[in-house]
Amino acid sequence: MNLLRTTYHPDVNSTNPSRLHRIAARGIILNGSNILLMYTERYHDYSLPGGGVDDGEHIIEGLIREIEEETGARNIQVLDPYGTYEEYRPWYKPEHDVLHMVSHCYLCSADEELGETSHEDYEQANGMVPVWISIHDAISHNREVMANSDKKGLSIERETWLLEKIASDFCS
Repeated sequence: MNLLRTTYHPDVNSTNPSRLHRIAARGIILNGSNILLMYTERYHDYSLPGGGVDDGEHIIEGLIREIEEETGARNIQVLDPYGTYEEYRPWYKPEHDVLHMVSHCYLCSADEELGETSHEDYEQANGMVPVWISIHDAISHNREVMANSDKKGLSIERETWLLEKIASDFCS
């Protein structure tokens, strides 16, 4: 898959000895200039649906599972690989200093009507809800949060960069 971007958080350097490597799959589901995203109340941001792929799980199976769980979407079809976003950022648990996250993004399709979600406890606690939203509105919203909020999460920069690239490639 094509590497779209690699980023390093300013608190990460080559002397950080212990890295946790995590593979994630993220779905890009467009309907015109609207996109299916996850809104997270805790961080007040929008992100692509998806998440970590379990050990031994095929990446496409993990992608479909994550989209179904997070959004309640049905009839999900993986259409094409879009690209990979690689990032190094601080990790918050004592066994590792750095998280090396590799997010594989895929163009997908799904029914517009969403069913029941099955969020994990932390997703419920963070107030995650699926929404169809104009990609341009989501980008503007995330940019505003990055500029003015002290509660933003570490993933907002990745998500906003990806949304801007998707908008440029498919929604201009």
